[in-house]
Amino acid sequence: MSIIYFLLNWGVALTSLLIKLFIKDYQNTSNFRVRERFGKFASIMGIVSNLLLFIIKIIAGMFFNSISIIADAINNLSDSGSSIITLVGFKISGKPADKNHPYGHKRMEYVSGLIVSIIIVILGIQLIISSVGKIINPEVTRFSMVSVVILVISILIKLWQSLFYRKIGKMINSTTLMATSIDSRNDILSTSAVLIAVVITHLTGFNLDGYIGTLVALFILVSGVGLIKETINPLLGTAPSKELVDSIYEKILSYDGIIGLHDLTVHNYGEGQCFASVHCEMSAENDIMVSHDVIDNIERDFLKEEGINLVIHLDPVVINDTRTNKLRAEVEYILENLSPKIGMHDFRVVWGRSHSNLIFDVVVPYDFQWSDDELVKLISDKIYELNSNYYSVITVDHDYVPTN
Repeated sequence: MSIIYFLLNWGVALTSLLIKLFIKDYQNTSNFRVRERFGKFASIMGIVSNLLLFIIKIIAGMFFNSISIIADAINNLSDSGSSIITLVGFKISGKPADKNHPYGHKRMEYVSGLIVSIIIVILGIQLIISSVGKIINPEVTRFSMVSVVILVISILIKLWQSLFYRKIGKMINSTTLMATSIDSRNDILSTSAVLIAVVITHLTGFNLDGYIGTLVALFILVSGVGLIKETINPLLGTAPSKELVDSIYEKILSYDGIIGLHDLTVHNYGEGQCFASVHCEMSAENDIMVSHDVIDNIERDFLKEEGINLVIHLDPVVINDTRTNKLRAEVEYILENLSPKIGMHDFRVVWGRSHSNLIFDVVVPYDFQWSDDELVKLISDKIYELNSNYYSVITVDHDYVPTN
């Protein structure tokens, strides 16, 4: 355990030293130029180290006639290619916004990660075919301490790579580099399996080369599929974290005059490129210029303090009409009894002689138990039971629900 602890500390210390030597203004990670430098540096280190491992292993694998070592070598070559694509991705993502890409190019980091993942899957399939061929038609492998030493050194380099990518990935909040760190960690396991196979084959005479090559290839394939899922999600657009939603709600509600908020949407176009919109409820009796000034201040504060480009729609709410407030409370009671997951906003009433229109929005989670049409009918029927002259005009929203 002391040796592992020493290696981990050594890896972290070496990474910190390299960052200080090669990254200008490395502590200012919020600056997009510094972030780009980190990404390029990590990519170049990955290209060099993985290419070196590929050359050493491919020579050893061919010399000792080991498909498992060759498979591991090709895995390192794919990692080197991945680093090249990551380098290009960071370079393009650093370009400023233009007329064709008004939200910038930062999602290119996700695109490069997707390309890398697809390459890994293709290589995994090809290696499975080669390894199965070795099982069907086994060939004698030659044992040498040189191959053992090469594999041990490879494991140590991959351990450092994993720590290296993980530290930088955390510093600049890069999903691509965090995924690369996991990939390097997986490579430690696959290379260890190859090492064990070489030793067992030598000691027992049972040729595990093709079997281990197949396992390594399957491992590469599974990792590639997992990485595809991780990189494609931000391209499709994912929901913001609960922590982010809660912080937005809490911050907006802290401003004087804000009664409630709803219809929050958040769009992420890459690290540091967050856009959001929300509806804020304020008293209809307030001076519109005062309310507008509050909204302006919130938008400016979010951009300055949170880095979020926030756009707010002001919803005036009547709060001093006794009859409307009483009816609102009755409708809220109906919704609470149907499900505590149902929220309501923008409630207003158009009072008439023969009938009155109740106009409001309800908000439910995306995986709610009833369809929108079913929910509207349920609520309308309950309101009709209150008074047959009440007509409901209901809009169903699906929103991010903050935690309590």
